[in-house]
Amino acid sequence: MAYTGKLKDPLLDELFEAVLTLRDVDECYQFFEDICTVAELKAMAQRLAVAKMLQENRTYTEIAAQTGASTATISRVKRCLNYGADGYKLVLARLAGKAKAAQ
Repeated sequence: MAYTGKLKDPLLDELFEAVLTLRDVDECYQFFEDICTVAELKAMAQRLAVAKMLQENRTYTEIAAQTGASTATISRVKRCLNYGADGYKLVLARLAGKAKAAQ
């Protein structure tokens, strides 16, 4: 299914095509270290952790304590999980499948 959301843009298309060329975690570290600040990377990683914990039905208190995320960030991620483009759900399902396959 082709993405048709409000973010669709040729510059973003090129960025995402660049990300899709990365072959492993080490290459991701190299690329993202150059393109993002440390704070931006940590914020994205934190949001993914928050999404995972929300899917596990963890409480805001638990999530905040474990990730350091504010309740505003947790609420924002929850809103994306419930009403967003399903990107979190897609990635979390694939990561879960990968983890099961590795067992």
